[in-house]
Amino acid sequence: MSATPLALSPSRANDYQQCPLKYRYRAIDKIPEPKTLAQITGTLVHAVLEKMHATGRDERTYPAAVKLIKPTWAEMKGKDPAITELVDDEYDFFVSCRTLVRGYFEMENPQGFDADAIEKFVQTVLPNGVPVRGFIDRIDIAPTGEIRVVDYKTGKKPKPRFADEALFQMRFYALVYWRLFGVIPDQLRLMYLKVNDSLYLTPSREELEYFERDLRDIWAKIEADGKSGNFRPRTSKLCDWCSFQALCPEFGGTPPAYPGWPNKG
Repeated sequence: MSATPLALSPSRANDYQQCPLKYRYRAIDKIPEPKTLAQITGTLVHAVLEKMHATGRDERTYPAAVKLIKPTWAEMKGKDPAITELVDDEYDFFVSCRTLVRGYFEMENPQGFDADAIEKFVQTVLPNGVPVRGFIDRIDIAPTGEIRVVDYKTGKKPKPRFADEALFQMRFYALVYWRLFGVIPDQLRLMYLKVNDSLYLTPSREELEYFERDLRDIWAKIEADGKSGNFRPRTSKLCDWCSFQALCPEFGGTPPAYPGWPNKG
């Protein structure tokens, strides 16, 4: 049984809405999953941008950021040597990471401002009782007081009809920021580094209150499944990329014994 109480994050909420059983395996059973090249690319680029923003303004240049790629990769390999197996050609890997970093610099000039917070861990319990947590890539506060919440994306920008997951994440962090600090962010920005394009959202109080009720509904369903132990599988085209197929009844697998609901009360 997990020692850490569960809380809702954008990724776990998305898991549950895609497939309750997938949520169980990730959040409760915590079954290890193989990493992918896309994941380690994103981790490396995020780490480089985090380090870059922590330096002085004069040091926030594209060449200086590129020089952070190899040592940051060495740190990642030191923590998890197995990830080297995902990279067939290290040179090509570095080129792809460098291209994403270049995309960032083509979208904004980091020498023109200082981030208020980088990789900020946020955690609270919403007024309706839903526990929430997550990491915000960057928070900017302008001299005039405007607040911007920024998240970097190293994958493709979704087409408008497939943008629900991205919008969910943006509203989630706007809501958590509001409930933690009492101020609604003026702007939310998802920066898609691969295509040098952004998705913006200016949230209203009414929008966030409505979204807060949606989170309550999701969490109530998770709690009910958690206490009953009945997390039903839900099939979709996404099953083709799921690492839990061998444990899924829909594919002839048998789920492991349910470890129990971690949250008390």
